[in-house]
Amino acid sequence: MHLRQTVAAATASIALLLAVPSPAGAAVGEFRYTYYDDFGNRAAGVLVEPDSRVCVTLPEVADPDTTEPAFAPQNFTGSTVTMFTGPDCDGDYYSLRPGGRASDRLKLRSALFS
Repeated sequence: MHLRQTVAAATASIALLLAVPSPAGAAVGEFRYTYYDDFGNRAAGVLVEPDSRVCVTLPEVADPDTTEPAFAPQNFTGSTVTMFTGPDCDGDYYSLRPGGRASDRLKLRSALFS
C-alpha cells in the first residue's frame, strides 16, 4: 500500500511539472537587417538571440508614418523567422529559414521567431 502511494505521488509530481508552462526560449544567434537612419544613410540593425514566439517590432522602423521599412534581412539564428510588413506582426508576411538571406526588395517592420 505504501509503495502505491509513493508511485502515485511521484506520478502526480511529474504531471504537474509537465503542465507548468515554460518561459519562451530564444532564437540562438543574430538576425540582421538594413534600414535608413534619420539622415537617409543605410544603417545596420541586429537582434541578438531574440525571444521565440514573441512578436518583435524593429525599433528603428516601428512608425510607418515617419520611417521607411527595413530590408535585406539575414537570419543567422537557428530558428525560422516570419517577417511582417507592418509593426506588431501585422500585414503581409514572409518566412526565412535559418541561414537564409533576402534581397533589398523584401521589406519588414516586425518579426516572429519559431
